[in-house]
Amino acid sequence: MLRVMTWNIRTGGRDRDGTDRRDRILSVVTAQRPDVLALQELRGLDRTLGALARRAGLTPYLGRSWFGQSVAVLVRPPLRVLAAGSVRRPFHHAAARVRIATPAGPLTVVSTHLNPYSGWRRRIEAGWLAAAMRRGGGDLALLVGDLNTLEPAVDHAERLAGLAAAYRRRHLRRDGLTVDTRAVARLLDGGLVDLWPRTGGDGPGGLTVPTRYGGAEFAGMRLDYLLATPALADRVRAVRVIRGGDADTASDHYPVLAELDVDA
Repeated sequence: MLRVMTWNIRTGGRDRDGTDRRDRILSVVTAQRPDVLALQELRGLDRTLGALARRAGLTPYLGRSWFGQSVAVLVRPPLRVLAAGSVRRPFHHAAARVRIATPAGPLTVVSTHLNPYSGWRRRIEAGWLAAAMRRGGGDLALLVGDLNTLEPAVDHAERLAGLAAAYRRRHLRRDGLTVDTRAVARLLDGGLVDLWPRTGGDGPGGLTVPTRYGGAEFAGMRLDYLLATPALADRVRAVRVIRGGDADTASDHYPVLAELDVDA
């Protein structure tokens, strides 16, 4: 069973007031022991990611940011990485891509973090990712990360009503009324499968923000996703949000873990 975890660790695990959350982040990673770990928001940590990865027993593959914060995919030996690089588009943040050998065939994993401020920019970024998955993902491919987008076909009016206007606008279209779910919808229309509803998930709707650490810009949302090709979606066995212990205060996002059966 292959364990894949995605996590936005907020500004590289360090706050502007000097609070260092990296030991808590490492504690969660060590406890969950993912085989593949996708991280977002590596501000500052991109320069020292190797040290953190070694402590976790992982090998890092970094996707540097054009304008925002880097992302990465970390892989646990003895998994063999066939190729690694970035999706070469001007994302607000970035998209890192690795291809891993498995008994079922090559598995592509992409870690990304979409634009937090603009719905139409998120839609453009989703289009780049959908194209990259079609061209180079293969039969077994997984797109994971903080998509900063509410899921389609769900009524979000009540939770958005409790947000301050500046944060509510991030999730509305230009008319100021319609909830903007286009980025995730575009990826689903491109053939990817949302793994959370596929398995039934656990807990309250798969909500990944906010944690006990905080997050004034959030109101009980699912912003972190694992989207798979249909062939890989058939191999998912479980998806869960990691809550409790250090996960409550290590970031403003909870990590999400999937178990995939990639035996031949």
